[in-house]
Amino acid sequence: MTPMTIDRDALSDEEFRGQLRAFLAEYYPAELKQDFYRPFRRLRGEPANQWLRTLQQHGWRAPAWPREHGGMGLSFRKQLIYHEELEHAGVARIIDLGETQLGPTLIKLGSAAQCEHYLPRILNCEHVWCQGYSEPNAGSDLASLRTSAVLEGDEFVVNGQKIWTTHANDSTHIFTLVRTGKYAKKQQGISFLLIDLNTPGITIRPIINLAGEDEFCEVFFDNVRVPRDNLVGELDQGWTVAKALLGYERVWIGSPALAGKALDLGQHLVQQLGLESDRGVMDQLAQLQADLHDYRLLYSRICDAIADSGKPPGPEVSMLKVYASELLHRLTEFNVSISGEYGAVVGDVELAGPSAEVTATDLYWQLMMARPVTIFAGANEIQRDILAKTVLGLQA
Repeated sequence: MTPMTIDRDALSDEEFRGQLRAFLAEYYPAELKQDFYRPFRRLRGEPANQWLRTLQQHGWRAPAWPREHGGMGLSFRKQLIYHEELEHAGVARIIDLGETQLGPTLIKLGSAAQCEHYLPRILNCEHVWCQGYSEPNAGSDLASLRTSAVLEGDEFVVNGQKIWTTHANDSTHIFTLVRTGKYAKKQQGISFLLIDLNTPGITIRPIINLAGEDEFCEVFFDNVRVPRDNLVGELDQGWTVAKALLGYERVWIGSPALAGKALDLGQHLVQQLGLESDRGVMDQLAQLQADLHDYRLLYSRICDAIADSGKPPGPEVSMLKVYASELLHRLTEFNVSISGEYGAVVGDVELAGPSAEVTATDLYWQLMMARPVTIFAGANEIQRDILAKTVLGLQA
């Protein structure tokens, strides 16, 4: 029996968890683990692709995809276990938009030819995808985008600019929203295109963020010719495609795992630096512990409701993204503040306190990497608008 013919969704939760835990212990490289002092470690480029290929070879790739399309076909509850075990094993995070966003979109709305061509190439990492949504004047307000695609015969001619395109410099392809028509309602006239980044007329410029990382990019399109067959869904109906693509994104983004790792480090720093007798520090730590405890219960309750109903998540999941990202802000700020002058050092710093152990970590990098979390995947202000209108029923 080959790995891809194994129906792991038929296993009990305990059997599934045990098999995945054993696989991760055997195959995930120890040198790539998130450790106590590198809680936000990510993989990108070839190290990320190598690990994804290992998952594919052993039948642990694409947990949410149907088995007939090469995925694992897991229920939502087993997907939760899957993510829990990756976090438990210290597997570094990978931004794999081909698997998590484009693949499910093609399965739901793409043509048979598009699924046949693109899905296997996503799974074997021949194609690595980035998302071309935001523009300089259309960030969270995507309906205002201006990148145009004019149909000429069997090709679209694309002109414009995208920004904050995560890992475009590591990607081979981009799925993007472009304006193909003008209507009274801004959400109309937008189409969803698949574009090979090696196409003539495309320029990618990395942007260095506050943490010194080049993971955000600008992407420029200058008379880029894209086959009409690369249109996903109907012409001018890309807004519908884009909304379908979000799916479970905010559930996984809202995971309490990163906040939990930041709190673990904070608690260690308190002990390491001998701050247990500082009432102010201990009061702040207690508040953060209580907030994370409450959030874990909220996250569990929402995930259980999704699993029990068998329906996609509703607008209430915006709560997860807002709370988790803002809690992460407060935790990384706490870690920097209690470390005194060490918190202002850029790069690894050794914190030598009363404990014999020396802690080497980059607190500044963690603080700066936490800053954009409230902005990407829909800024928190937009999430609050969603909650106000669709959950609370408030007037605009």
